[in-house]
Amino acid sequence: MRVAVPAVQGAFAEQIAYFKAAGADAFEVRNLRDWENARADALVLPGGESTVQRKLIRSTGLFEPLEEAIARGMPVFATCAGAILLARKIEGEEPFFGALDIEIRRNGYGRQNESFSTSCTVWGIDDFPATFIRAPTISAIGKDVEVVARCNGMPTGVKCARIIALAWHPELSRDLRLGRKFLEMAAG
Repeated sequence: MRVAVPAVQGAFAEQIAYFKAAGADAFEVRNLRDWENARADALVLPGGESTVQRKLIRSTGLFEPLEEAIARGMPVFATCAGAILLARKIEGEEPFFGALDIEIRRNGYGRQNESFSTSCTVWGIDDFPATFIRAPTISAIGKDVEVVARCNGMPTGVKCARIIALAWHPELSRDLRLGRKFLEMAAG
């Protein structure tokens, strides 16, 4: 499974390491030429600063081909800022890809100094380690979107078709179960 990770800003190196450890051929995509040569089977949108990522994805020429790949049904794994980029509605701003029928609020769990780690329930398993760094909250979910992760009763991860979006960072743990589950879904 070849997994492309836009390497414009944020936790792209951590995502590449995470998916390599999970068994994928994960690699950086820095510009349009990289994408055109990628032959990617799946896409990972990493956490980071969503406003900066928006600007850099556009300025590198990646916006249109990524938007097209997502619209065609390419499997996507998005964390934190990546979930914001996918959301159809973002509180106080215009959507970017708008491919996922959720409403999201940037920094919903607080600022940088309010970041925390906890355990989430993911697909009924109670012990997934989750790190929330300036994490968004998911405030509304469309009818075709399934909640797959909860922390303290709040939805923190969703799935729709071949997209998984999380408010937190699984790549900062050594727990590969979620990455492997995504790869299985993407291969199926």
